[in-house]
Amino acid sequence: MAAEEAGAPFEADGPALADVLPAVAVSLGVPAPEGVAPRLTFPPARRAVTVLVDGLGHDLLVRRAGHAPFLRSLLPSTVRVPSGFPSTTATSMGSFGTGLAAGAHGLVGYEALVPGEDRLLNELSWEDGPDPLRWQPHETVFERVDRAGVAVTRVGPAFFDGSGLTNAALRGGRFVAAESLEARVDATLTAARATPRALVHLYWGELDKVGHVFGCDAWQWGDELEAVDRELARLAASLPRDSSLTVTADHGMVDVPLHERVDVADDPRLSAGARHVSLEFRAPQVWTEPGAAPDVQAAWAEVLGPRADVLLREEAVAAGWFGAVDPVNLARIGDVVVATHGSFAVVDSRRARPELLALIGLHGSLSADEVAVPVVHVTAADVA
Repeated sequence: MAAEEAGAPFEADGPALADVLPAVAVSLGVPAPEGVAPRLTFPPARRAVTVLVDGLGHDLLVRRAGHAPFLRSLLPSTVRVPSGFPSTTATSMGSFGTGLAAGAHGLVGYEALVPGEDRLLNELSWEDGPDPLRWQPHETVFERVDRAGVAVTRVGPAFFDGSGLTNAALRGGRFVAAESLEARVDATLTAARATPRALVHLYWGELDKVGHVFGCDAWQWGDELEAVDRELARLAASLPRDSSLTVTADHGMVDVPLHERVDVADDPRLSAGARHVSLEFRAPQVWTEPGAAPDVQAAWAEVLGPRADVLLREEAVAAGWFGAVDPVNLARIGDVVVATHGSFAVVDSRRARPELLALIGLHGSLSADEVAVPVVHVTAADVA
């Protein structure tokens, strides 16, 4: 993956989001797959709880730490890792759930081409999508832990149960539906206390939603972070003493003013030769007409200039943006791949709903604010 625009650089061979859940599994006594060397290490535990807070970027957390006394107290031991590219929920869920990079698990963006069908799959909604077990056939970490005899429970909104993305990236164990954050924490505690060996995963998405609508620098984002922090503190203080708690995120976010956007619909140079353009505004991918990729790449590079890196697919793959890419997943990636810089985005009003075009907080690209996510790990005994 390309270097960050700002912030401390990540180690080339250092840990990433994909290493978090495998490290938790090892801490529970479930060994890593043969030939896989863990890049994160956690102390042994009988029970483990993982929490993924959608949109909780590491660098955002540091800047807004005044709203999060519990997480702030743990910042000295928090590990800052890259989520991967694109820094978007569907891709990061694939990496978190499988322990693999995007090029291996195949969830390569908010939207991806369905090879042979000349259409895009929204990997978040999975509407009219292919069989998720065929799209992402690798065993998930939850499946591996469950197979080892550790009770696995996943806690989230009811509509996640059996969804395409859930079945592709996070399948394994049982699902418990709960709506409010308080109810999800309660359900997590019930599951953790129910058996002497357990892995319980909690997902919370409201911070991301607030950031999209109001921006991650808005007071509303700070208020939501305060609510999340309170419940995480309650969770940590209420777990059995032989438990661990690991908190991480799928990506961060940047605020992009409406006047800092280029619309594909307004510039024929951007639509020429472009058969499909994904709606990942910070990191659009373009699938071109046959033979048009070099011309499309040149046109986009000219229009966007220093505001973005515009690479051909093979260049993005060679640069390691998607990690090692399985050949079966190659055609899912755009012929042209874009990573925007600063507070800038490329939208496409030909396809995007007005509600999507109005979002302030965006993510997907390679900036530190988007890519860097925290890994907070603590034992219940330490906070009791």
